[in-house]
Amino acid sequence: MATRKTSSSNAGGRGGSNGRKTTSAPTSRKQSTNTKSRSNGNGDMENSKFHKLFMDELKDIYWAEKHLVKSLPKMQKAASTEELVNAFADHVEATKQHVSRVEEIFEMMGMRPTAKKCEAMEGLVQEAQELIEEEDESAVLDAGLIIAAQKVEHYEIAAYGSLRTLANRMGHTEAANLLEQTLSEEKDTDSLLTQIAETSVNEEALSE
Repeated sequence: MATRKTSSSNAGGRGGSNGRKTTSAPTSRKQSTNTKSRSNGNGDMENSKFHKLFMDELKDIYWAEKHLVKSLPKMQKAASTEELVNAFADHVEATKQHVSRVEEIFEMMGMRPTAKKCEAMEGLVQEAQELIEEEDESAVLDAGLIIAAQKVEHYEIAAYGSLRTLANRMGHTEAANLLEQTLSEEKDTDSLLTQIAETSVNEEALSE
């Protein structure tokens, strides 16, 4: 940082400074770096580790959503309660929309949509598949499917909430708005599944 000189008039007003210069304390390199990392400008931010974290998480949820598009119909087919069947059908269509939104965010970032395998989602879907294979069609199976689906929803809620926060921090307002919209829909689905379980499925399963 350049040093600042005390003007001669000010020096004279203080009774003379013997020509000595006063300097401000230099800004530390660490402080300068932190200020840069907090910038909302896209130039430096898009090359930062923070931005890379955002993109990695976006690739993760992209894979997860595409995997769900293939997996949810199997859960729908296995369900027997009409409300639950309809809820799964609606969620399949909503998930397709979620995939499209993530693809739109990739385009906003100037990148081609890319999926990175989500081990967590693969495991959650596998749990649901094992349940379907082990249980005959019944209210007990429906209760288990709701649990499996809500595990999925809670993962997605955490993922989208975190992505929205990162997007807001970097100043990607449009992306954050899309992520918030999907987050709200995931929460609504979770609430609907709870309602179905508490109003009918759990009681029927208990009596089997």
